[in-house]
Amino acid sequence: MAKITELFGTMSFNDKVMKERLPQEVYKSLKNTMDTGAPLQIEVANIVATAMLEWAMENGATHYTHWFQPMTGITAEKHDSFIEPSAGGGAITAFSGKSLIKGESDASSFPSGGLRATFEARGYTAWDPTSYAFIKDNSLCIPTAFCSYGGEVLDKKTPLLRSMQVLSEQSLRILRLFGKDEVRRVKPTVGPEQEYFLIDRDLYKRRRDLVLCGRTLFGAKQPKGQELDDHYYGSIKKRVSEFMKELDEELWKLGIYAKTKHNEVAPSQHELAPIFTTTNIACDHNQLTMEVMKKVAEKHNLACLLHEKPFAGVNGSGKHNNWSLSTDTGVNLFEPGSSPEDNAQFLLFLVAVIKAVDEYADLMRVAVSSAGNDHRLGANEAPPAIVSIFLGDELTAILESIENDTKYDKQQLTLFETGATVLPKFPKDTTDRNRTSPFAFTGNKFEFRMLGSNASISGVNFILNTAVAEVICQFADILEKSTNFNADLHELIKKTIKEHKRVIFNGNGYSKEWEEEAHRRGLPNLRTATQAIPCFRSEKNVKLFTKHRIFTEQEINSRCDILFEDYAKVVNIEAMTMLDMVNKDILPAVSEYGKELAQTIIAKKSIADIPTDYESESLARLSKLTTCIYEGAKALDTVVLESKKYTNVQEKAEFFNNKVIPAMCELRQVADEAEMIVPGNKWPFPVYCDLLFGL
Repeated sequence: MAKITELFGTMSFNDKVMKERLPQEVYKSLKNTMDTGAPLQIEVANIVATAMLEWAMENGATHYTHWFQPMTGITAEKHDSFIEPSAGGGAITAFSGKSLIKGESDASSFPSGGLRATFEARGYTAWDPTSYAFIKDNSLCIPTAFCSYGGEVLDKKTPLLRSMQVLSEQSLRILRLFGKDEVRRVKPTVGPEQEYFLIDRDLYKRRRDLVLCGRTLFGAKQPKGQELDDHYYGSIKKRVSEFMKELDEELWKLGIYAKTKHNEVAPSQHELAPIFTTTNIACDHNQLTMEVMKKVAEKHNLACLLHEKPFAGVNGSGKHNNWSLSTDTGVNLFEPGSSPEDNAQFLLFLVAVIKAVDEYADLMRVAVSSAGNDHRLGANEAPPAIVSIFLGDELTAILESIENDTKYDKQQLTLFETGATVLPKFPKDTTDRNRTSPFAFTGNKFEFRMLGSNASISGVNFILNTAVAEVICQFADILEKSTNFNADLHELIKKTIKEHKRVIFNGNGYSKEWEEEAHRRGLPNLRTATQAIPCFRSEKNVKLFTKHRIFTEQEINSRCDILFEDYAKVVNIEAMTMLDMVNKDILPAVSEYGKELAQTIIAKKSIADIPTDYESESLARLSKLTTCIYEGAKALDTVVLESKKYTNVQEKAEFFNNKVIPAMCELRQVADEAEMIVPGNKWPFPVYCDLLFGL
């Protein structure tokens, strides 16, 4: 194997490649577009396209595609070859700046939430030059945004890019007040930790629920789960290690900074963590990572499960969104400095996040809303549905001292004064991590832990970026008019702490006491996706997105409808799969084993007076369960049929949540009881013990 540094980025049209292959002036022009968002001249685009074509073909590419992220949650691509006809029936290769910058795609078959009619097919893709092109499956992939013919946003990249621009603009206003005139841009950065399960592919293919739904709809509790904590950080099994080795290599080729890998808490669960990078690039990389994980797993006869809760009774999988703000001069704005001004600046950005998360907690909950994540949130590996912020005891005490105008002194740390504000030189990681907190400050970044493993990180980041940008805008409006900056800065920080400290909580987020305390504080507790999604179109949230031109009100409503529609579709597929498995697999298996028990009872009685207690009691239990399974399936079928009368997407989703899911739970309970009675060799599909410990 080549050295990591030699392998890294070999399939990415990155800065190194551009410097080598582009004329200096063209490179400077492209970098200016990447850094400032300036328009790219067609002459420059043509030269860049020619260089891309030559590089791509040298690396085995025969096609190009505008790689985009529609509202399906996965990526999309339409491939065109580099071939163009030439005289005499021959062919040449060509790729123009026009083809690089813009593409055309059918927009009618992607989710639009009513923005597009079926007959309104045309959609456009537009190159995002800030995210490097790459080669995948012999195609040059060009990261792009996706919009309709009328300009409506149909993807997940566009709002993210807009939110990044707004956040940078508003942050610069604050930095100018602190004399940081050299800063030209502020970038949100993200390092998304990715959890996943690996199971044997042959077993996977024998589970219709895993194939169709990504999670097990049935499965009785096994004798051993994760209670011994023997899998977490444990020795990685050879088969998994080989998968991880190839995964790292494939990601490194694409320029993805895969850094950390380890076993997670649940059996067969693992985690990959990358190095931080700019948010839109991190989003592209995470989408690629999930795709590559599945492909590499298949090569090793494994199945990679990215569902939030593929197995009941053990930890589900999340995606920890580590978010921070950095200047183009290399300064992390959540890093306390060595001067009073830098510490005051740190505090201002810190309380801006606190205020933003408090005021837009409902939106943060919307960002993680899905049918799959409802199974995970609030369980023993995921934070509760109540959004709160963990700061740690020391930083919380510092904020309390500012609120109360008292000095904070610990172990005789030096005190800095900026007006009336005092702050010790604050060291990183002065307190333990809180795994129960949805939003934790961890030294110089915030870790948002509510996101499900299968989700795009775009949603939570454009919401976080926009909410923080709005608060910073409010702060700048106040401070730009100030005649006594230090005093007004102190009062602003103090006022913000006092009004929004309710969202700060350093304790056990799983406890019943916190749920009651959160209610007293007035924090929202949106337990399910169907409760959270309507918040997207509340008046304050519509005002937020329209003010900063992230969405129009129509686009907000469309996204709401897409979330509801997706929820209903997912649960409907799961319900239909359950019925299919019960009718074709479980009931026949249970009936067949019941028949064997009955025949055994008859045979024993015909030979001699042999006790049949085991067979008789098992048959009685199984007969009762068979009836319950049959009745449960009929009840589920009835409510699924009833769901068809709903045409309103919100009402339909709520019906699935309130009626269909409870019916599914009841059916699962009795089927899982039957699994505990029927011998393993007679059960129709692999059980949890096989799936979780099969490697």
